[in-house]
Amino acid sequence: MSNNLKTTKMKRVKHFLTNRDETGRFIVRSLKTGKLYFVEPIEKGKPLSWGDVDPATKKTTGTYGEKYRGAVSESESMITELNGFSNIATVLGSPFSEIERRDEAYLKATRG
Repeated sequence: MSNNLKTTKMKRVKHFLTNRDETGRFIVRSLKTGKLYFVEPIEKGKPLSWGDVDPATKKTTGTYGEKYRGAVSESESMITELNGFSNIATVLGSPFSEIERRDEAYLKATRG
């Protein structure tokens, strides 16, 4: 792999992981296949409101839920074909189960 291609890939990874505490994005490298899987939790509906509870009013104060949501909206998703991703799937449940399924399918296809 050329140094230029390596640098481009590292920039993509660094950009994807920027603000990961806020977005919930993470990358998994399969120990079985060595493939990289980019995972991005997508929030459905209105994000939960959380913060401090005011003892007098019993209402939640603070805007902590605005920044540290641990997920992104569909419109904020970086995992798109336009950004160079392929074989994109929305998974209901654990992303690790989907990674395991894809690894098994890949190994089966390459082993014949």
